[in-house]
Amino acid sequence: MRILVQKFGGTSLSTANARNEVIQHIKRELQQGYHVVVVVSAMGRKGEPYATDTLLDWIDRNGGALPKRELDMLLGCGETISAATLCSLLEEAGIPASVLSGGQAGIVTDDRYGDASIAEIKPTRVLDLLAQRKVVIVTGFQGVTPQGDVTTLGRGGSDTSATALGAALRAEIVDIYTDVDGILTADPKVEPDARPIARVSFAEICNMASNGAKVVHPRAVEIAMQANLPVRVRSTFSSGEGTLVVASDALYPAPGIVNDRFVTGIAHVTGITQIRVKGEAGRYDMPVDVFKAMAKRQISVDFINVNPASVAYTVFDREAERAVRLLREMGYEPQALPGCAKISVIGGGMNGVPGIMARIVEALTEQDIAILQSADSNATIWVLVKGADLIAAVRTLHAAFELHRG
Repeated sequence: MRILVQKFGGTSLSTANARNEVIQHIKRELQQGYHVVVVVSAMGRKGEPYATDTLLDWIDRNGGALPKRELDMLLGCGETISAATLCSLLEEAGIPASVLSGGQAGIVTDDRYGDASIAEIKPTRVLDLLAQRKVVIVTGFQGVTPQGDVTTLGRGGSDTSATALGAALRAEIVDIYTDVDGILTADPKVEPDARPIARVSFAEICNMASNGAKVVHPRAVEIAMQANLPVRVRSTFSSGEGTLVVASDALYPAPGIVNDRFVTGIAHVTGITQIRVKGEAGRYDMPVDVFKAMAKRQISVDFINVNPASVAYTVFDREAERAVRLLREMGYEPQALPGCAKISVIGGGMNGVPGIMARIVEALTEQDIAILQSADSNATIWVLVKGADLIAAVRTLHAAFELHRG
């Protein structure tokens, strides 16, 4: 059985024209001989009737005290409406279809309501329906505990549902449809010359997703990577192939072809505060005190630089006031710089290649952009800049590595 999983996000289902495009994508894959599983998100975005954020706002305006278990029961309604709507349209088009909730599709989770983890998938019912030549529509973002309670998988949960089902069903590929034509070299709202990337490795897209590129959720990519399951990121509104995400050794499968693409893309995260703390001369326990205190108060820290005399790290702007107050209560005099941006230069081809950091520093220095902090891994170099420098920095680095070229 050749199985293909398609995932459609909220913008892909929010209008009649968009839903018609979805039907055409399903028809095309059926004509190619695939058995098709469709995973759907709630329709629309915040403010539209069935969007997840709209349901959350509804509860906030009606007591705001719904327990997490009951809240998950409510939040699953958006995906249920999407699934039933799509089923009706497919049946009208003469395509037999059936709807399954996440639990009915066999997605079993733990009981961490609001951010559940998948424990196992038993897709027997999905396979039975596929054998009947039906399109199986599964409500994304949700599963069920062993006790039968509905759970949700957290933000980006529909992507996770799609790749997890794809892995369990041994699908040939998972297609994730969005409102953009694949994964781009940078955010097109910041860099107008951003272009689609034809092929990218799991490691690269994991780094892009976790560093601000909002195309595929990192959890979904990690599942696909573990299963070695190819993923395509495609546009609902075109017939283009989008971006193919595969293992590194499958990027250039033809003999004699090598990867000379050092940098794949630029991602960024805004709304960050840099905090610097100095210790007393001759004492080296300050970093331990600082990071234990942050952990105890559940303040997430990032971009950490430690030396004997001081530490520098970042928190989200929304946590900054609480972090600074805590440090002052401990007797420190922290320096805080709010409104910063973390820029990530990502590429599987940069590992072991000299000169990448030099090019980053040179490009930003020529534009009088100060680097407040930096760090690196084998596939990513991060720099922290002032928020006012974000657009110039992204555009400068995009040009420095010639990412506008095909």
